Amino acid sequence: MWKKASEAFKDFSSLCVVNLAPRSSLRNPDIEAAVIKATSHNDSHIDYHSAQRIFAWIRVSSHYVRPVMSAISTRMEKTRSWTVALKGLMLLHGVFSCKVPAVQKIGRLPFNLSNYRDRNPNCSHHEEFIRAYYEFLDKKSSFLFNHSQERKDQGRTRRGKETKEKPKQSSMMKDLVWLENLQELLDILLKIKPQKEKMMNVLVLEAMDCIMIEIFDIYIRICNGIAGVLVRIYSAATSEAGKALSILQKAAVQGEELSRYVQFSKDFGVLKASECPKIVNIRPEDIRALEQVINSDAFQQRSEQSSPKEEDKSMMSEEDKDDDAPNDSTSDSETTITDDSEDFDQEQEKRN
Repeated sequence: MWKKASEAFKDFSSLCVVNLAPRSSLRNPDIEAAVIKATSHNDSHIDYHSAQRIFAWIRVSSHYVRPVMSAISTRMEKTRSWTVALKGLMLLHGVFSCKVPAVQKIGRLPFNLSNYRDRNPNCSHHEEFIRAYYEFLDKKSSFLFNHSQERKDQGRTRRGKETKEKPKQSSMMKDLVWLENLQELLDILLKIKPQKEKMMNVLVLEAMDCIMIEIFDIYIRICNGIAGVLVRIYSAATSEAGKALSILQKAAVQGEELSRYVQFSKDFGVLKASECPKIVNIRPEDIRALEQVINSDAFQQRSEQSSPKEEDKSMMSEEDKDDDAPNDSTSDSETTITDDSEDFDQEQEKRN
């Protein structure tokens, strides 16, 4: 009882300090208060309303991204409570799901939880969970930033404004690099795993729902991307075919890991785990068949005689490579990161 009272007092004190803070381009007392409420110390309650207010601000104007990120960073840097840290990461996950270009310009996260330590020495498993979740969000933020920069560079090239010569890359190779990045994200996601039954509470289960949605989205994109690449494998260069084979081998391993992860999540009580799409099992004979094609004399001769054309149309759809990738499918979930409610105070609407 004393612990809960102490934590509630900490949140109350933080709100009092925020209400006295001056408003600036990086500080917005209303946003900071909403962040504090959304990341309270209460491990049995999630303030969805405050989280949705934050998402609504970002959707209204990209100018709110900076004060939101500043408020979250300040909260994360100060806390040694796994409850606050986990709520903050889920809130940030929701920010990435807002379809606003400014979100893709964040890059590396402005705070670091890679060495997170809780004040409670008995929360080592929570610490590992938070570090893994942070690693994914940091990687995803960099992924979105790099993708945004690539699209920006492509736009400059089309307008003839490119000032530096860059090595040209075929559409096939771009798709393969994209798939490798997605597979790397999936590897990191599969490391986010509660280790003990003691971790089973409403907050951890909510976080796992968010993770499962992200996993399904990325896995579907990988499957669609591989299908598009294999259709063009006979016209690929040797280097492209080799990379495609490596990706297919990796996908076979990840399919098995994903099956085990989904089963674990179901046993743990994660609701979204029951909505898993069909997992494609890549058979060893399928991989051997691709190896035989690549190693055949006919393929080697044709590959030497032809080179990939940059103007070849990519088989990966724009839906798989849009600015919000890889998190579009999260838009209709009921979890913290995806509820589409956009209601917020009338007073704030007047300011906007």
